Amino acid sequence: MSMGAINDFKKFVTQGDFIAMAVAFVVALAVSSLITALVTSVIAPLIAIPFHVNFSEVGVVVINGSTFTFGVLLGAIINFIVLLAVVFFVMVYPLEQYKLRRHPQAPPVPTKVCQSCFSEVDARATRCKFCTSSLQ
Repeated sequence: MSMGAINDFKKFVTQGDFIAMAVAFVVALAVSSLITALVTSVIAPLIAIPFHVNFSEVGVVVINGSTFTFGVLLGAIINFIVLLAVVFFVMVYPLEQYKLRRHPQAPPVPTKVCQSCFSEVDARATRCKFCTSSLQ
């Protein structure tokens, strides 16, 4: 390995984008563990109350000494759905709303329909961009 490659690697690791990505990864792991704790200690028992079951005991199948726990899989699926909901409602949706307020969308360009090929073209156009026929 040449010194140039090592220097390039050092530059890559110390760039702001890489460090921000690493911090975001650590924060995401922390949020994931919080959500997992919330699901296993609060949400799963609340869901289990009407059915009088423990998810870790649901769907336990033993075949030739191998134990398959489908209840654990169900808990993981619930954990995944709750994590997606938290990420969407805490991060994605507010960011999208912020972007819409910060940069409002331009009004749509008025269009008209070409009488030859029935394609939508800009209302200011004099020829169709699809079939090149004249427009009124």
